[in-house]
Amino acid sequence: MATKTKSKKAYFCKSCGNEFAQWMGKCPACNEWNTLIEELVVKADKADFSNSRSAQERKKAKPLSQIQREDNERIVTGYAELDRVLGGGLVPGAVVLLGGEPGIGKSTLTLQVAMKLKKRVLYISGEESLQQIKMRAERLEETNESCLLLNEVNTQHIMAQLEEVRPEVLIVDSIQTLYSPQLDSTPGSISQIRECTAEMMQFAKQTSTPVILIGHITKDGNLAGPKVLEHMVDTVLHFEGDRNHAYRLLRSTKNRFGSTHELGIFEMAGDGLHEVLDPSKVLTNSFDEEYSGIAVGAMLEGLRPMLIEAQALVSSAVYGTPQRSATGFDLRRLNMLLAVLEKRGGFKIGAKDVFLNIAGGLRVEDPGLDLAIVAAIMSSYLDIAIPTGTCFAAEIGLSGELRPASRVVQRINEAAKLGYKRIYVSSYGPQEDVPKSGIKVHKISRLQEVFSSLFGGN
Repeated sequence: MATKTKSKKAYFCKSCGNEFAQWMGKCPACNEWNTLIEELVVKADKADFSNSRSAQERKKAKPLSQIQREDNERIVTGYAELDRVLGGGLVPGAVVLLGGEPGIGKSTLTLQVAMKLKKRVLYISGEESLQQIKMRAERLEETNESCLLLNEVNTQHIMAQLEEVRPEVLIVDSIQTLYSPQLDSTPGSISQIRECTAEMMQFAKQTSTPVILIGHITKDGNLAGPKVLEHMVDTVLHFEGDRNHAYRLLRSTKNRFGSTHELGIFEMAGDGLHEVLDPSKVLTNSFDEEYSGIAVGAMLEGLRPMLIEAQALVSSAVYGTPQRSATGFDLRRLNMLLAVLEKRGGFKIGAKDVFLNIAGGLRVEDPGLDLAIVAAIMSSYLDIAIPTGTCFAAEIGLSGELRPASRVVQRINEAAKLGYKRIYVSSYGPQEDVPKSGIKVHKISRLQEVFSSLFGGN
């Protein structure tokens, strides 16, 4: 006997995904206003499992000692930057959710992966026609005869193709365009996104096939759909960057099979995305003459050290209230550093406009860049250029003391590899053995000592 279904109306929160029986102006779960939307939900009646065959074949609980571990090798994508963020490559049966702004390069990246993999790949597109994908593939100058393209949004038809093709890797562009006929709601709704993702996850786990899902983001920068979507998948990647710059950053906010502190850097060009294997050379500029307001800091993203350039401009405030602007750096932390300079360093910058920019369009959060930020601000304030070949790696405390940056030896080695002559670090913390790498290491304890060494006092 066929299972009867019944439908009802429910209200879902766009922010957190919780379901409610009636509309309310404010979501009780996440306290967001005007986020509840009405959807038609179709639910199946509860079946009687007492005498069913599935009850006999029901899975039983096992102790940990009886579970056999499967050592499946990761699938290398062919792009070292992507493999770094994933933790070494695609894990069989894992579901990866890739989000980013429109036009940032999500479809380009996944198509390049599909072309690079020498495996049977099924690329499902719900946004572009097959002709458009063909044109983009020709522009990328990559080819893979084992890559099959499908323009479909109905999950039942997709499952039929998956049964026929049996791909080794599945790519869906995008999850918001798919819809399941079991639900009456429109594609892109919260219930549809949740149901379609569940079907893709079930396929991935049952067949040990890695699945890459492309997801849209909202105007707030969050992945569109219910928050439970990020909990369902195994890995969440964010593809970000500034449209005015060619560089794109790939970060992981969740990864069940690797670290979430790694960073992948790509450069957008006319023939697709190119890996930036040595970002330190790209993110620091070499000028023929010295300029004030520029300092180079040794930062760390995960286990990857790199040098980055901080640019600062300090000028007299034209209006009554001084401006504080930061691009690529936390504005609240900038205000804290300015307060330390005012209180502990004795610099009168309370009536000055301060503008800060991180070169290359990157956004950094490493506290080990504090000293480089402060050095750039003081260089612009005094209009004295920092000597060429100088870099910084230390965190600044509220008392004006220099706190040690994490993995300082790796930062020193990266600076020495690029030919820097001196680096300022903290004298506190564990005294690690610095290898003889041809760079002079200045171990400083107080902020005033740095200014005296760089600018001859204030």
